[in-house]
Amino acid sequence: MIRVHDVILSEEIATAKFACNISKCKGACCVIGDAGAPVAKNEIPVLRKAFKKLKGRLNPEAVNIVNKNGVVQVNSKGGYEISCIDSGECVFVQKDENGVATCSIQSAYYEGDFYWEKPISCHLYPVRLKQIAGFDYANFEYIPRLCSAGCQKGKDEGVYLADFLKGPLIRRYGGQWYKDFLDACNEVRNGSES
Repeated sequence: MIRVHDVILSEEIATAKFACNISKCKGACCVIGDAGAPVAKNEIPVLRKAFKKLKGRLNPEAVNIVNKNGVVQVNSKGGYEISCIDSGECVFVQKDENGVATCSIQSAYYEGDFYWEKPISCHLYPVRLKQIAGFDYANFEYIPRLCSAGCQKGKDEGVYLADFLKGPLIRRYGGQWYKDFLDACNEVRNGSES
């Protein structure tokens, strides 16, 4: 394990190679799963605003689910997760002409139509965070049918997961934390090579 300030991370986050390959996986992380993406309580109002603004882009089934159950559900552990349609697809999914699932919130952000990129848990995926005793615990959640194409692309291009997630990690923890994190990653990589 690596500790950077108040964050404990699995060493795999330092050593794994990963670069999203959405043309191969077709956005599987947004459509496959047994629950919606975890969200923080302070993200819920933003998700509600996003839904109001973007519902014209969404699958009609998703709109019906949100109108019936809300944008966010409380899970069995008392946490929050984004609602999904019956197939498991996130209610914010939009698909392009090739059937590739993307996040409508992120698309609107890139187009300048919304001020927020997407929930931090989505931005950090395939890393998942859990809070325990005031610490964030970060793990690389490798699921072959979701992540294998990204792992292969990372290996082919020599991109570490830690580098691929630079933007969301800085968004979550700040620039100085990320610099310290990279120093810790380099120590782990150098140690594993000897």
